[in-house]
Amino acid sequence: MTKIRTAAEAVGLIQNGATIAVNSSSGLLCPDAVLEALGQRYAAEGAPASLTTIHPICAGDMFGTKGVDHLAQPGMISRIIGGSYPSGPSNAEPPLIWQRILSEDLAAYNVPSGIIFDMLREGAALRPGVLTKVGMDTFADPRREGCAMNGTARQQPIARVMQFGGEDWLYFPALKPDVAIIRASTADEKGNLTFEQEGATLGAMEMALAAHNNGGLVIAQVRRVAAQGTLKPHDVKVPGILVDVVVEAPDQLQTTATLYDPAISGEIFRPLSSFECPAFGPSKVMARRVAQELQKGWAVNIGFGISANVPRILLEEGQHGAVTWVIEQGAVGGVPLLDFKFGCASNAEAFVASPHQFSYFQAGGFDCSLLSFLEIGEDGSVNVSRLAATPHRTAGAGGFVDITSRAKRIIFSGNFNAGAKMHIEDGRLVIDKEGKIAKIVPQVAQVSFSGRKATEKGQNITYVTERCVIRLLDGKLTVTEIAPGIDIERDILSQASGTLHVAPDLREMDAALFRDSPMGLSL
Repeated sequence: MTKIRTAAEAVGLIQNGATIAVNSSSGLLCPDAVLEALGQRYAAEGAPASLTTIHPICAGDMFGTKGVDHLAQPGMISRIIGGSYPSGPSNAEPPLIWQRILSEDLAAYNVPSGIIFDMLREGAALRPGVLTKVGMDTFADPRREGCAMNGTARQQPIARVMQFGGEDWLYFPALKPDVAIIRASTADEKGNLTFEQEGATLGAMEMALAAHNNGGLVIAQVRRVAAQGTLKPHDVKVPGILVDVVVEAPDQLQTTATLYDPAISGEIFRPLSSFECPAFGPSKVMARRVAQELQKGWAVNIGFGISANVPRILLEEGQHGAVTWVIEQGAVGGVPLLDFKFGCASNAEAFVASPHQFSYFQAGGFDCSLLSFLEIGEDGSVNVSRLAATPHRTAGAGGFVDITSRAKRIIFSGNFNAGAKMHIEDGRLVIDKEGKIAKIVPQVAQVSFSGRKATEKGQNITYVTERCVIRLLDGKLTVTEIAPGIDIERDILSQASGTLHVAPDLREMDAALFRDSPMGLSL
């Protein structure tokens, strides 16, 4: 019997109260046609209702791929477990799923992405759950927030502290989905799946295993269907024995706002000259200063924000290939992409399944991570995951907690405060208008990264801003470098609401950073 169904037929198999796992990263691999059909069914029938949805990385975005917003109808979802959520500008209307979360219509959890993949793998193997040190002393720790995003979730804890081997561990129960909704490029008539036009596989195999091994349903959305026996076995990433239904969606986007770019899927390699380098200004200065921290031969994780431009700095300086970039969606090597294509890379050397990539991160197998910050606490803690006034501006923590838990070195970057206007003139940083919101604070609003734990573990932590470099030394934020033209008292100490210390050997940042020409970087 054929496995090919319409999207409406596929979602007609989903029951009330089902637990549904969705494999997606914003628009990347988002099975949007199936999610749209599921939302349409609920709007017409009022079923399936009271769903639990699981999203290790967010499904959909605010820029054309609705994803989970198709399901964010009152009564449709009762519980959502997400590593991240759709996010966008503060002046835009919040996504529907954020409106449901903030109105307490459902229980919402922000669980670190890698831990969610671990919970699914435990469910696939019929094991009881995950014991981990990842997330201790962060918002994931039940002694803080236990991953709860609202009051409804706080009444139904998802994590607890357990003793094992004389130590404290965080315990997260196994996830056993009734339905997995995944996406690929091609399915054959038996349901074997290949991903030749995709920029990642994410956790497709793990989700399919978790649903199948627990008697559930696996729905695969694909661009096209091939004849049985025509797919090369090495290309098949999810075998047809795990797939129940195939939905053809020839117009599926490759990723957010991208119909198809063969460089994202590694089918062609772009000339290095085709990558645009960042314009000169304070943001480029920060990316350059971050690049100075790197060493040849390192494997370096990279996040959104200022950090995302560091590969372009290395390109401009003739240092491309000196380090290998690794991102949580799975790309290894190449050039990580920006803006709507963030999470993808062109010219990648390999695509690793996200659960494997997270195992690599959680154990600190890489050399350095480049990440952003919203706030820095005076104990070195960082908040990237919650802005109380405009929560949909942040996507949640994603893989941030998994990545930072055991990283040997972390370089956080961002503007010193919010709202400042600056320019560079004659090799000096000029502040035209000071910002109104301090980002160095006594205590962060949410602990995404624990400075206290970092000090205990001896992690090497640096914070790069446009006006100074700060290091976490002996548990204290210590200013070690300042930009030319900056006054330490007026422009730094008085603009922080949290305590900063000044290194006795305070020095100026490299003058080459502030010139509109290559700086002669050599790793």
